[in-house]
Amino acid sequence: MNIPIYSWRLLLLPLLLLAGAARAQRPTDLWYFGQQAGLSFADGAPKPLSDGKMSTYEGCAVATTSKGELLFYTNGTTVWNREHKAMPNGQKLMGSGSSTQSALIVPDPGSGNLFYIFTVAPQGGRDGLRYSLLDMTRADGLGDLPRTNLLLVQPVAEKLAAVRAANGRDTWVVAHRWQSSAFVAYLVTPDGVQSSKPVFSRVGSVNSGPGRNAIGALKFSPDGRRLAAALWRENNKFEVYDFDRATGQVSNARSYGPYAEAYGVEFSPDGTKLYGSCNGTGGGETQIWQFDLAKQGAKTLVGKSANRKIGALQRGPDGKIYVAREDNPSLGVIQSPNTAGKACGYVDNGIKLGGRHSKLGLPNFVVAP
Repeated sequence: MNIPIYSWRLLLLPLLLLAGAARAQRPTDLWYFGQQAGLSFADGAPKPLSDGKMSTYEGCAVATTSKGELLFYTNGTTVWNREHKAMPNGQKLMGSGSSTQSALIVPDPGSGNLFYIFTVAPQGGRDGLRYSLLDMTRADGLGDLPRTNLLLVQPVAEKLAAVRAANGRDTWVVAHRWQSSAFVAYLVTPDGVQSSKPVFSRVGSVNSGPGRNAIGALKFSPDGRRLAAALWRENNKFEVYDFDRATGQVSNARSYGPYAEAYGVEFSPDGTKLYGSCNGTGGGETQIWQFDLAKQGAKTLVGKSANRKIGALQRGPDGKIYVAREDNPSLGVIQSPNTAGKACGYVDNGIKLGGRHSKLGLPNFVVAP
């Protein structure tokens, strides 16, 4: 059967429109981190950005529109608007640029103009887990914070992660109590942060000891059904748990270790592999490990860095995993993280930062299955 050319065009048009719409929904396209470093994934492959004004040793977060246009970014203490200027009331947040995951930005499910910035203090400090409200209608559309530093719980470790709830609308924000084995989860709904209804889950290792033990990241899998944590000294391990997106409960801890000075964690795009970064005792050999979650105990050393210290692991919108390298003008890159073993392709000098330098942190985003 012969179909006229114009008919083929009509058939292809809806597919092209769908592809374009899918491409537009990329709220993780812009990264700002490290020593005024940045990357843009807007064109697919990452390109360095040099317009950022933020310096942070570790944690940071970025907010964009659904089309990937910059709104603001923060290191947990200062908030910069899209013109890269500090917001008037956004300069005294109670996070810290030296907290592993010092900041996390959660859009209000009931408003396109409101955002919540969650912060965690360093080393189990008394400032604990707090949140601030940011309103994008203020300051002539550049945004400002009418309410800041509202206390949720104290003390907490330096871990902070978020995932879309099972209803597809709300968001769970998860932290870990300090001197405790308890995770704590708060639901963000159109009515705000449900601060009076935290969900506690006592599971896995106790986070305790000297303040440095609070170091280490927390990450959700792409489908939101698993949660992984890195526990630094003296625990020196990675843990994986199950997560219920309907109830906020964490359960079923599995442990991998010892891995001295475990710091960063990230899941592969297909959720079958977990990656962890560690620095060795006293900043010894920097390593990246892969754990096959379908095969308990299956582990592979997939990379070593020439850098003295490595930190956060972050999955990019291109499906690769990026590795923060302290004071380095390049990030490491795991090229094919779904692939088992060393074939995942770790490249130490994977992407240059245009003359800017990485520290130990990369942006923290809400996981949206």
